[in-house]
Amino acid sequence: MADSSVLDNPALSSLTGPHAHFALGQAPVLRYPADVSPFVAMPSDPDAAAWRALADLLGPGELAAVPGLVESPPPDWVEAMRLPGVQMVDEGMDAVPDDEAVRLGVADVPEMLALVERTRPGPFLPRTVELGTYLGIRRDGELVAMAGERMHLPGFTEVSAVCTDARYRGQGLGARLVRAVAVGIRARGEVPILHAAATNVGAIRLYESLGFVVRRTIDFVGVQAPAG
Repeated sequence: MADSSVLDNPALSSLTGPHAHFALGQAPVLRYPADVSPFVAMPSDPDAAAWRALADLLGPGELAAVPGLVESPPPDWVEAMRLPGVQMVDEGMDAVPDDEAVRLGVADVPEMLALVERTRPGPFLPRTVELGTYLGIRRDGELVAMAGERMHLPGFTEVSAVCTDARYRGQGLGARLVRAVAVGIRARGEVPILHAAATNVGAIRLYESLGFVVRRTIDFVGVQAPAG
């Protein structure tokens, strides 16, 4: 059974684990490349030295997102955003393949970025597709729904970028894709997890109906490094 303690600091567990090949910096202060993900990893209780290391890693005035940051950043930093969320873990989802789902890759990135722009599921950048498997559903050749894998922790993989074009909502496409993505995660012997904004009660209710349970609350905090 996977050690659930790795979920306490998901970005650090990912960047020192299965996603170590993406990591920039020196543990425990790490980041994804800026065109892959805005997430950075910090110790759970970062001290002044950790914040200095992050400032050096980011560069003057650069923005980053710290999942699970509890305390406010130092006075010379700007807390640009604090999004309360929930962390959910699969405890019995019916993971099944979907005949209509297609694997998305680099050639599909322009369409994926356009869908994200229309639906706003959260950060998705030009190289985010490299983080794991992304599946999509097309209608008349147009990409109208997708979901995929983001942070990859020892024993766990995060399902993310779950989104559906407004014209096709209410058809269960998002739920189908979450189940289909979970097939690949389960095949590796891992457990699907996901994060959702605490205010997005509709999405949380949907994920609970699929078999996810809320493990804990977690803030996603946007920070801006000192200008110099």
